[in-house]
Amino acid sequence: MAAEYSIVTPQDVAPNQPAVFLDAPCPCNEGLVFKKSGGVFLLSSQASGGSCNCGNGCNRANRKLFMTDYGVEIHMNIQIPTGGTVEEIQFALYQDGVADPASVMIAVPAAVEEPANVGTSVVVSVPSICGCESVALVNTSAQTVTIVNGSLRFSYEGVRRIR
Repeated sequence: MAAEYSIVTPQDVAPNQPAVFLDAPCPCNEGLVFKKSGGVFLLSSQASGGSCNCGNGCNRANRKLFMTDYGVEIHMNIQIPTGGTVEEIQFALYQDGVADPASVMIAVPAAVEEPANVGTSVVVSVPSICGCESVALVNTSAQTVTIVNGSLRFSYEGVRRIR
């Protein structure tokens, strides 16, 4: 099971804001990946028949029973828009509002409007006791960055017991 999302027209993403992807040309029909709003996605720990039952308050102390894993692949061309400053630009995958250090993608274009290709592949684990985790691809740069094109793919990896 996989769900793919894309950015096909140039998109300016302000600092600390998520990139907004188009609906999936290859949709997830298993009830596991949901596009929430803007650039935020919900990954479910189990198929829930078309809606994500994320609960009202997760008992984080009991997270250690089962985890549902998703492989996340990100590929995109990013650049500094006209009027920007040539410096390091970066994006990261945020899980429940926190950047995953393994997902940070960094580019240092030589000039404004010069695209650089970045990509990464990470695993996002969703605690079964909690139901869902929110994920978003966020501009962690100090300035606006343009995504020239991009793709985001979620692949269901399975469930594992960790306790």
